[in-house]
Amino acid sequence: MAPFIANTWKLHTLIVLVAIACLCFGVKGQLMPSFYDNVCPQALPTIKAIVQSAVYNEPRMGASLLRMHFHDCFVHGCDASILLDQTPAINSEKFAAPNNNSIRGFEVIDRIKAEVDRVCGSPVVSCADILAVTARDSVVALGGPWWNVPLGRRDSTDAYQSLANSAIPSPFMELSALINSFNDQGLDIIDLVALSGAHTIGFAQCRVFRSRIYNDTNIDSSFANSLQQNCARSAGRTDSNLAPLDPTSARFDTMYYNNLVNQKGLLHSDQALFGGGSTEELVKTYNSDYQAFWRQFAKSMVKMGNIKPLTGYDGQIRTNCRRVN
Repeated sequence: MAPFIANTWKLHTLIVLVAIACLCFGVKGQLMPSFYDNVCPQALPTIKAIVQSAVYNEPRMGASLLRMHFHDCFVHGCDASILLDQTPAINSEKFAAPNNNSIRGFEVIDRIKAEVDRVCGSPVVSCADILAVTARDSVVALGGPWWNVPLGRRDSTDAYQSLANSAIPSPFMELSALINSFNDQGLDIIDLVALSGAHTIGFAQCRVFRSRIYNDTNIDSSFANSLQQNCARSAGRTDSNLAPLDPTSARFDTMYYNNLVNQKGLLHSDQALFGGGSTEELVKTYNSDYQAFWRQFAKSMVKMGNIKPLTGYDGQIRTNCRRVN
């Protein structure tokens, strides 16, 4: 073989190997919406179809899947650590206070993972990416905005229960604590107000809004009285009773912000966004301009989804989202 031809062949081989490595492992630290376009173009349509079916059967599931992605990203980054079951080696985040008897939808993720691996022919799509795409498709299924989801995350081999207890924002927080919690994740007050708008869908349990409806003063009295009918003052049998986070809990709209303006935020942390502080003007803006809310929500979701992702050769692609390979 002539030297020129031999060198050309070697260069071509090297380029092919690099291309394969980029498809399988991604470029370190870089996420991209087209990550699965070549390796498994059926992946995203498959996720969308299962999410649409799940939300159609139970509209509340859309908010649950969106919340799961949020709770995952705030704990050690968006790495699907929230999906890991308890084992002798894993202290599952599912039993952290913000998640225990609250986070739901794991069976939907299981179904998506199994079907995606089937259509792709092998486990090439990470559980972390499934969470990110599922969150977007849940919002769209409930009438909200669509956005390109950067992909290429890999899955954690550990869980972080103690961090979940401290890092996930509490429904009892004041504004200053909320701002600090988001700042810890590299998110600013614009992200805080926009992402809080996810509470335009879904429900909350009595145990997390009881104190507000009986003790807070910045609450509409008729609103508080109506909620008290289904949420007793004392802890006990009504703890798990549900109330909608806004009146249109199955539609992704701006009623959440309208609630805040009228002192009808369900959670203490929600109403904290509208009380004369640095976030009040943003609440007013999103209340009056749904397009501004949608645009910023999409931007903030992408920003949140980029919190410390595992990429390249870090982590793994789990074959079962509930356990390490």
